Amino acid sequence: MCGVSLLAFLLLLSLCAEASVHDYRGEKFAAKGNAFVVHGGSEGIYASAPNLTDTFPPANPDSYIRFERITFRRNKEFSNFSSWPIQAVVFEVEDRETIGGSAYGGQRAVCCTGDLAKLGVCNEGQVIHRPSAENPDWPRVFGVSFEMDDEEAVLPLKSMQITKTGMYNLYFIHCDPRLKELVVEGKTVWKNPSGYLPGRMAPMKIFYQFMSFAYVLLGIFWFSQYARFWREVFPLQNCITLVITLGMFEMALWYFDYAEFSETGIRPTGTTIWAVTFGTVKRTVARLVILMVSMGYGVVRPTLGGLTSKVVMLGGTFFLASEVLELVENVGAVSDLSGKAKLFLVLPAAVLDVFFILWIFTSLSATLTKLQARRMMIKLDIYRKFTNALAAAVIVSVGWICYELYFKSNDVYNEQWQNAWIIPAFWQVLSYSLLCVICILWAPSQNATRYTYRDDGSDEFDRDETTLTLIKPSPISSKDVRSVPDARPVQSSNGNSNDDLEEDKRE
Repeated sequence: MCGVSLLAFLLLLSLCAEASVHDYRGEKFAAKGNAFVVHGGSEGIYASAPNLTDTFPPANPDSYIRFERITFRRNKEFSNFSSWPIQAVVFEVEDRETIGGSAYGGQRAVCCTGDLAKLGVCNEGQVIHRPSAENPDWPRVFGVSFEMDDEEAVLPLKSMQITKTGMYNLYFIHCDPRLKELVVEGKTVWKNPSGYLPGRMAPMKIFYQFMSFAYVLLGIFWFSQYARFWREVFPLQNCITLVITLGMFEMALWYFDYAEFSETGIRPTGTTIWAVTFGTVKRTVARLVILMVSMGYGVVRPTLGGLTSKVVMLGGTFFLASEVLELVENVGAVSDLSGKAKLFLVLPAAVLDVFFILWIFTSLSATLTKLQARRMMIKLDIYRKFTNALAAAVIVSVGWICYELYFKSNDVYNEQWQNAWIIPAFWQVLSYSLLCVICILWAPSQNATRYTYRDDGSDEFDRDETTLTLIKPSPISSKDVRSVPDARPVQSSNGNSNDDLEEDKRE
């Protein structure tokens, strides 16, 4: 039923969508130096297809930026004068130095000043620009002025074909300090040869297509094992099943999100919200599963005891912090800018992640010590493999975070936009790899119950809410030492204890 509703929602969006990428709804100009600016968009755009010799050429191979109904509005009380022009400036990021200038080596300015006008290099009140060394036709600058008593000024309809692959930026700029409370309305359409998806996001559509296929393969393996040995399934395996299911939905929704965006030019808000929510739920459940495994839930202890409320509280807090962060990052995002979330949104999710890691490894250390002390060798072997995989994932994550910081610090102007998709894709691949390791270690099998908690006294753990330590015997006085018999394991004919025999059983 939910799937039918989702398909109906996507169909409705496709019927009512327009080919619009950047919509301006009363954006106000902000002062930047001696200019007043509105950022109109930034996108990586591939050059128009040079020929149509491909077997399956794009339906519309042209790349362009088209201006539609761009209107500037000023209040009536500020309409009693003719203004300097309001200009649209479009440039490729490598040509950024062609915008602006300075007189006699002074402070760089965007708007032409009186001193520069006297030198004859520009017209006062207009944006300073000079032709690009590689392409004399760029940057593109054109505009419109307010006449006396006009409250609206409409920018001429214009379409610019893109003949060079690059990161393109659009700014609306004016240099007239008398134009107070000026706003811009309308839209611009940005298109790549393969669709309306921005160049930085385009590889993610293919990536999520492959990830959907990967989750399907993992699901086939897991659900086939689950169906074969459903009588042997224990609670931890049900949690893993939930994570796999959530991952399949997340990957499919992200693919639909990018596919719809590429087809129509409008980011489908509903699909994006569902994709973000499924992804956040999956990450939260995955972290909780890893934490519970580290504590020995279902394997060496039947419940979490008094720790349940703390685990649930941590998971709920992480879900809220991550959901808000991802919604701000993705919903309605159409520009190829590297993240717009503020520090106060990123910091809580990062701190909670660190807390998860510390708690997981602290619990793992305690669980390994107890398994070693109890000589539960099969469970100990599994937990050692799990610990190694988790430690490797953390080390790789730290290394990738360092690389990500290096990448972003050296790409201030998004010149490496064609490679930027690798950064978010890596985290999806890493989480999928760790999930595969968990699925292999705890896959349903005929003798899966050997990994579970046995209520025979040998798996008894302390129910303490904070330390998770073994139950320690009370001190024995010296006069009672002789009354305590030596504890000796029952030996079988070959000299092994019954516990060791039980632990050494194989499928």
